[in-house]
Amino acid sequence: MKIYRVQCFGRTHESGNAAIVVENAALTEPERQVFARQQNANATVFVDVNAEGERQLDYYYPHTRSPLCLHATLAASAVLFHDSPDRASARFVTRMHRQTLEIERMDATIFVAVKAQPCPDLDFDIAEIAELLRADPADLIAVRGPSSVGSAKLLVEVASPSALEALRPDLAGIVGWGRQHAVSGMYAYCRLDDGVYAGRNFNHLDPSFEDTATGVAAGALALSLERNLTLLQGDLLGQPCTLVARYQSGTVQIGGRAVLLSA
Repeated sequence: MKIYRVQCFGRTHESGNAAIVVENAALTEPERQVFARQQNANATVFVDVNAEGERQLDYYYPHTRSPLCLHATLAASAVLFHDSPDRASARFVTRMHRQTLEIERMDATIFVAVKAQPCPDLDFDIAEIAELLRADPADLIAVRGPSSVGSAKLLVEVASPSALEALRPDLAGIVGWGRQHAVSGMYAYCRLDDGVYAGRNFNHLDPSFEDTATGVAAGALALSLERNLTLLQGDLLGQPCTLVARYQSGTVQIGGRAVLLSA
């Protein structure tokens, strides 16, 4: 079993969202979940070769298995490109839903191409969303979605960076709401400039597990707004991250840096 640690989407060499990449792991799903829980990282991805000879990615957060994690995909791609420095592209499939992920390397940035995925129809109540976020309803500019590139997100635009920073949501309530509606939590964001946004992701029970970069949310937001965008995240957590999303007719490329720290 080979284990790598990769820092993803970091705005600096010291910052980013940590992911563990594991190759050749003869572990069951429960054992993989236990392993992921023991790591000091936001996500763990197991890279396997399936019966069709495809590179397959199996994602785990400390608290749950996931159908897709884009920063972990970036990490697995960084390991592959490190081992094959002449490669500029790759392809993975996800283990849970067999979603195809097309990877492209451009200089120091790795892009993952994903397509819009089906989402549940959802009638939401603004007051309920505000209550779950513990926000003043007047601070909610818009509620969009759900939107998905592999993990459905409800997208909630708030009025300002200060309103975004002030959020102290009902995490257990959001997780329960998400299970009820088949949505992977809420992503709160605000507009900073034309095409530039800041965001925070809420689909966890422990505040210490707040994501410093959420690639699926960047993709979902680009799909919902139908535009290219830059998303800033993690500043409040001391791990400033930058995610770039390039939108084209229902397909999104989500990109950022990935730095291999150890193997």
